[in-house]
Amino acid sequence: MRTRDEHLQWCKQRAREYLQRQEVANAIASMCSDLRKHPDFEGILKTMEPIGLLYAMQNDLDGATRFVEGFR
Repeated sequence: MRTRDEHLQWCKQRAREYLQRQEVANAIASMCSDLRKHPDFEGILKTMEPIGLLYAMQNDLDGATRFVEGFR
């Protein structure tokens, strides 16, 4: 299993690939799905996932970018 930081960087990189193609919904879906694969992110997703979904529904590229890059 990857460390928390390694996993987070992997998640962000995959989501960034979608953001570069302006595929907002796919970026959010990828980020949330990938984060869910590591136990350290389970709790935070309950709070953050709805925010990401709002960005996806609005096709908000800037918001989605902040969402992806904001995870620490």
